[in-house]
Amino acid sequence: MSTKRSVLVTGATGQQGGAVARALLSRGHRVKALTRKPDSDSARKLMSEGADLVTGDLGDAASVLNAASGVDAMYLMGNSYESGTEEETRQGIIAAEAAKVAGVGHLIYSSVADANKKTGIPHFESKYIVEKHVAGLGIPYTISAPVAFMENIVAPWSIGLLRQGTYAFAMPPKRVLQLVALADIGAFVAALAERRERVFGKRFDLAGDELSGEEQAKILSQAIGRPINYQQIPIDAARQQSEDLALMCEWFDRVGYDADITALRSDFSEVRWHSYADWASEFDWSVLERTSSVA
Repeated sequence: MSTKRSVLVTGATGQQGGAVARALLSRGHRVKALTRKPDSDSARKLMSEGADLVTGDLGDAASVLNAASGVDAMYLMGNSYESGTEEETRQGIIAAEAAKVAGVGHLIYSSVADANKKTGIPHFESKYIVEKHVAGLGIPYTISAPVAFMENIVAPWSIGLLRQGTYAFAMPPKRVLQLVALADIGAFVAALAERRERVFGKRFDLAGDELSGEEQAKILSQAIGRPINYQQIPIDAARQQSEDLALMCEWFDRVGYDADITALRSDFSEVRWHSYADWASEFDWSVLERTSSVA
């Protein structure tokens, strides 16, 4: 076990931040969880698992500065779906600058894979603006940039159709997409916090598997125990829902993520790196029988 770290985790009551907090706690590190709603069920659950709750908001420099004081590292992530891309960028820059003032020894920023490659996707570009700002602050930093989440299949926008036996997405059925499990993102960030100086100034695209929509549907059918069929959503329908989503799906089909999965598994062997089949076989599919999503 490496040196015990004290890590401030933003977004700790959400999916990705929660995975990071739990991975750190499981490895004996101290976690300070920044949350706007300390009385929420998710915040209370995190506290029961050993995290220290700190009330604050990424857009409020004073509250971030207060939370970041005295920690060894800070995990910073934004949420464009909740706040919008411009606000995500604004909050990210404010929080990163607060981390510098607080003297945080290692800032780990959560971006998205390939955000540094001029994709033209709004929520990729917003994160890359923060990336560049972080890199220019003159403080030790690392960029953690995951691909699409395996858990997206049980997100609010997907689970309704999944209950009906359909996995629907705006990509051709045979087009391969890279995916990563939330647990692996958490374990990877914990590894970054532990490696510290060895990962300063580096950027990592994260993926655990790559497979087509049809292949995912076959694995889901086995894991759930009933047929799941893949359905391609027309890109125009996706565009009616969100221009950002449509641009991303078009980029997935035209270019796609290109994380080096083999190198990740070799270089970060302490991370389990779930395959999609691993993840699907371990997931609690009783969620499909309930009326609300876990996502």
